[in-house]
Amino acid sequence: MSSNSWRVETIENIAHYVTDYVANGSFASLAANVTYKSDPDYAVLIRLTDYMNNFKGPFVYVDEKAYRFLRKSMLIGNEIIISNVGANAGKVFRTPELNTRMTLGPNAIVLKTKYVDTFYYYYFLSPVGQENIRTIITGSAQPKFNKTEFRKLRVPVPSLETQGKIAEILSALDDKIELNRQTNATLEAIAQAIFKEWFVDFNYPGATGEMVDSPLGPIPKGWQVGCLKDIVELANETISPGKLPDTLFSHYSIPAFDSGRIPLEELGSSILSNKFIVKRNSVLVSKLNPRFPRIWPIKNVVQTTSICSTEFQVLLPKKYYYHSFVYNLFYQNFMVETMKSMVSGTSSSHQRVDPKFLLKISIILPTDDIVCDYENIVGDYLTFIENNIQEAVNLRTIRDNLLLNLMNGEIEV
Repeated sequence: MSSNSWRVETIENIAHYVTDYVANGSFASLAANVTYKSDPDYAVLIRLTDYMNNFKGPFVYVDEKAYRFLRKSMLIGNEIIISNVGANAGKVFRTPELNTRMTLGPNAIVLKTKYVDTFYYYYFLSPVGQENIRTIITGSAQPKFNKTEFRKLRVPVPSLETQGKIAEILSALDDKIELNRQTNATLEAIAQAIFKEWFVDFNYPGATGEMVDSPLGPIPKGWQVGCLKDIVELANETISPGKLPDTLFSHYSIPAFDSGRIPLEELGSSILSNKFIVKRNSVLVSKLNPRFPRIWPIKNVVQTTSICSTEFQVLLPKKYYYHSFVYNLFYQNFMVETMKSMVSGTSSSHQRVDPKFLLKISIILPTDDIVCDYENIVGDYLTFIENNIQEAVNLRTIRDNLLLNLMNGEIEV
C-alpha cells in the first residue's frame, strides 16, 4: 500500500492523548507545588537536555508530592516526545526506559496514539513530518508551538499492517545503531577501567609494589611526575577560509561530536571561519565548557583535508604510543576538575580553558614500556569504536532515506 492511498486525519482524531507540563496547572500552581532537585528523589523529570546527553545524567528530580501533582504528564516509557519551545522546537525523541518513575519536563509535548506509536515516531522524524511541524511554529527569537495547534495537524493513517511493517523495518536499523552505541560504550568503559587499574591504582602488568614519594603522592619506582607538555605538544596550525579549496573537508566540529562523533563532510567554500589542521595521531580536546568533556581521538587522517573547530585544541603526542594514554587521561576526574578550575568566561555554557595553562597540568608519567602495552590493547579498541561510529552514520543515512521514500510513497511496503 502506497502513501497515496493512506487516509489523512488530524492528530486529535488519532491520539489517545496529547499533553504537556503546563496541562497540570497555572504557572503559579506549578511553582508552588513543584521543586526541582539535583539529588536523586521520587521521579526523574524528562527533558530535551537529557535526550541530548543520551540519558546519562545529570538528571533533575521531583519528590512524590510534585510527581502526584504532575499526574497529567506522567511517563511510562516509549511515549513520543516533541520539543515545542526554543531553537530545538520540533526535535523528536522517545521516553527512555530508566527503570524509575518519570514525568515530562517543560517545553515539550507528549503524544500517545491509538495506533502504532513507533510509526508516528518515525513519521515525525522524517522530513515530511518535520515540515508538518514547521507549519505551526511561530516566533523567530523564540520559536514555539502549542499543543492546541499540534492537535489540528493532519497526518497520514496507513492500515495497522502497514504501520507495523514500516515500524519494523526502521526499528531494525535503529536497533543495530543502538547495539553499536552500546558496544562502543562498553569498549570505552573497559579502556578507562584499564587506565584506572594501571595508572591510578598502579596495578599494571609487572608491578612490584615498590613505591617512592613524589609531589603527587606515592608513585611506582621508575615513574616520574611531570607536566602535560612533557608528552604532548599543541599543533594548532590555523588555516583561514580564503585558503580552503573548494574540495571536501572532514570538519571535526562541536556539533559533529555531539551528534555522533563523526566529522562532517563540508566543501571548503561553505566553511566561513578559521580552522585548525588536524594532525595524524592527535587528540582533540574541547576548550569549551570542560564540565562536559569532548575528546576526539584521531588515528589516520589526510592532513590537507582534515580540519577542526578552533574550539578544540589539537594535542599531538610526542610519541605515537602515547595516543590512547592521552585520550583516556582527559576523561579522568582529576583532569576534568583541573580543567574546570582553569576556565575563563562568566557564562557556564561558554567557559573556555586557556591552552597555555592546560600544558602546565601536573601528571604522573609512567615508563614507556607500560604506556606502549596500553596502546597495544586500547588502540585496537579505539579503531573498533571509530568503525562502529562510521557504520552507525551509514545506517542513519539509509534509515533517513527510507523514511523520506516511505512517507512520500516512493517505496511500497
